[in-house]
Amino acid sequence: MSILEVPTLETERFILRPMTVDDAEAVFEWAGDERVNTYMPYNTHRSPDDSRAWLESLAVLENEYQWGFVRKSDNKLIGSGGMRFHADTGEWSFGYNIRLDCWNNGYTTEITQGMIDFIREKYDPELITAECAVENIGSARVMEKCGMTFVGFGEYSRFDGSRTYRSKKYELRR
Repeated sequence: MSILEVPTLETERFILRPMTVDDAEAVFEWAGDERVNTYMPYNTHRSPDDSRAWLESLAVLENEYQWGFVRKSDNKLIGSGGMRFHADTGEWSFGYNIRLDCWNNGYTTEITQGMIDFIREKYDPELITAECAVENIGSARVMEKCGMTFVGFGEYSRFDGSRTYRSKKYELRR
């Protein structure tokens, strides 16, 4: 694999589509919110310019799909996430992030299930994995609702090394 063409997907309430630099202001609405980014590996964006730089970086990602999550009811971009292939292990993993005012509506579960369904249909992987901070009960619940099984504890760090989180690891086998 290499740079993947990101298709547009659809769930009951969402369109999952490729993002462009024109989405920077919308992305900043969640990527710039400390509350939303408490357990994320990236630092909170300080301006739409940070969001724009991140969006520009998506064009060269290898072995990864990244989607923007657009709510059909109002055409609002409310979050983003993706699926990454790990060539060393042959597994896929995923992550996501949505605006705080969109939490607890079942959105993330619906979107994540859509991403998983796409990867299963296209690649039929043996294993899909994910992890979240132990304290991130909402994300753990999303993983469980998507049929994943808790398999143990681990840890991950912010990209800049400023913080390390104890994590819960989940997997979904074929």
